[in-house]
Amino acid sequence: MAQPRPNERPLQGETAQTLDRGLRVLDILASYPAGLSVPDIAQALNIHRTIAYRLLNTLVAHRLVRRTEDSRYCLGIGLIELARHVVPRLQEAAYPAMRQLAEELRATACLTIMDGDEGVVLTTLEPRTTTMHIAYRPGFRHALDRGASGLAILAGRPRQPGERRELTLARKRGYATSYDEIQYGASGIAAPIQPDGQQAEASIGVVLLGKIDEATFAPHIIAAAHTIAGALLQ
Repeated sequence: MAQPRPNERPLQGETAQTLDRGLRVLDILASYPAGLSVPDIAQALNIHRTIAYRLLNTLVAHRLVRRTEDSRYCLGIGLIELARHVVPRLQEAAYPAMRQLAEELRATACLTIMDGDEGVVLTTLEPRTTTMHIAYRPGFRHALDRGASGLAILAGRPRQPGERRELTLARKRGYATSYDEIQYGASGIAAPIQPDGQQAEASIGVVLLGKIDEATFAPHIIAAAHTIAGALLQ
């Protein structure tokens, strides 16, 4: 397994060093689903192993991290419980932008969140002025690397070796597109939601029958993602 790179970044303003290190541990473990050892984490944070061990024990006590049988550490179930409280806030922040997308682009707007290696459709809004449109069921799951909404989330996260050409392109332009990937004849376009430049955990986009006019749709999708990200910071 490749060793994690040192996670050094300058701190701005007054911060609590121990809390900052604990949060950085969570950030590092998010990139290693199989877990890391104490020495791995100590190296990544450039701290002594004893300090890393104390940080991990504290996070384990709060169920934010769990210890495996082979003495590695992974993200814990407590993070999922915290995330459940974030979802209603995300839906509330996204609703106005979704309604605007649905009506202006005359397409079904969808808010998708990341759940492991899958994307889950959290909320959809259908246009009210069309005679025909796609009905997209909330709760629908699909692989993150299939469909615009999943690709958009991946584009807002660290680059991985061997990623699809479409994902590389999505990183460069700030949005992802797909056609015929999840539903035959349907197109999607989506952008990652990244409050304050954080790793994307969600995306906003639209789906419709036929091909998408990217030049027309892309500015609306990117603007909606920025609007939602800003609302989450208020």
